[in-house]
Amino acid sequence: MKPIRFLPCSPRHWAALFIAAAWLFATPAPAQDAARPEVGKPLQAAQEQLKAGRYKEALAKVREADTAGNKSAYETYLIESMRGSAASGAGDTDTAIKAFEAVLASNKAPPATQLKIVEALAGAYYRTKNYAAAIKTAQRYFREGGSSAPMRTLLVQSYFQSGDVTNAAKEAQADIQADVTAGKTPLEDKLLLLANCQLKQNNANGYVATIEKLLTYYPKQSLWAEVISRLRKKSGFSDRLSLDVYRLQLATGNLTSTADYMAMAQLALQAGLPTEAKKVVDEGYKNGALGKGADVERQQRLKTLVDKRLAEGQKQDEAAANAAPDGNALVNLGFNLGGAKGIALMEAGIQKGGLKYPEDAKLHLGFLMVQAGQKGKAVQVLKSVQGTDGARDLANLWVLFAR
Repeated sequence: MKPIRFLPCSPRHWAALFIAAAWLFATPAPAQDAARPEVGKPLQAAQEQLKAGRYKEALAKVREADTAGNKSAYETYLIESMRGSAASGAGDTDTAIKAFEAVLASNKAPPATQLKIVEALAGAYYRTKNYAAAIKTAQRYFREGGSSAPMRTLLVQSYFQSGDVTNAAKEAQADIQADVTAGKTPLEDKLLLLANCQLKQNNANGYVATIEKLLTYYPKQSLWAEVISRLRKKSGFSDRLSLDVYRLQLATGNLTSTADYMAMAQLALQAGLPTEAKKVVDEGYKNGALGKGADVERQQRLKTLVDKRLAEGQKQDEAAANAAPDGNALVNLGFNLGGAKGIALMEAGIQKGGLKYPEDAKLHLGFLMVQAGQKGKAVQVLKSVQGTDGARDLANLWVLFAR
């Protein structure tokens, strides 16, 4: 299966974490520690340059402070702290990593500041594609009490980029479930990442569940197109439901080609649904899919045939449908009429029983209710659809569409 489109987090996404990790020179020194003027004065100048966004100038001042001889451990700590912030701002990631590693190794940073440095260091490792180090550092961040949501994303994406889809899926699933439980909308990128992990794991059930969440929270036309395409190719999917697939394409904005409009109208006619065929043809002419091209005469013949069948269909006898020994005629008549009247007839036909395709009837009733704006009732009906030939899959997608 081809993975759905997923764009991993850009390294630049973490630049803000990285740059803002520490204005450590502003942290008061412990009583036993102090910076000599030859160190403190250039570092103060470096801090002013940092505040102004002049990172290269700040680095130059840090190097000036570093030329002082016989530096104390505290002075080295201050120098490396400022160097890390300045280098990250200047885009010198390797220098920033070495500086922040030195700061952590010094054990001089206050706990809150140290946590910010760990966070920045994880982002730096991610930027350099050192995903193993990013994972290790992100884990340390959470062990030490961190709770940043962007860091959760960094951890998940580091697993994914390193090829560890098992842990990537596990962590992504935990984050998504936490958001759902808290009534929050899960991040789209995290859902896409989880779906791709599940594809790599051949976890079909998990993949479907994740796609359903994507359609619930981010119902994009392109995603609907991919889901519908997959449904068509699903093993055991019945050709009998081809018209139903076209209905979903039309509702989600994915019925676009002349061939699709022609095919849907013809299938509707074959199913004895001239009203639906008429709607499809009219829509095709309205949006320009029909009425042009090399086979415009064939399109016109189809339009004429649809109008003829529609006129004939208006003569359908409700009394005869009620008198029939089963509910098939009532279901077909109701589906063709649509609206409140059609829904009532379909419900009567389903209750009467003896249907050739009872699950299709419920699927179509739910579809009609969605069109009529009866979304609550539609969801109840659609959730009752069973079967393994595609009717249930279509019903589930209509439930998502209705919501």
